[in-house]
Amino acid sequence: MNSTQNANDERHYMVITAAIVIGFAGIFLRFAGEAPYWSWIANVVLVLGVIVALKGVFAILK
Repeated sequence: MNSTQNANDERHYMVITAAIVIGFAGIFLRFAGEAPYWSWIANVVLVLGVIVALKGVFAILK
């Protein structure tokens, strides 16, 4: 598979879409409550979203 076909593979875009959904969940949790544990959970979910997004982007660039 050449690099153009690899970059256009729809698996990469599904991973990025999943990362966006995870990020939106983290944003929602940030505003859902004022308890300290909600903030921790929101931060963890946002970091997971960033990790998944970077994985998708680097897979496209590879």
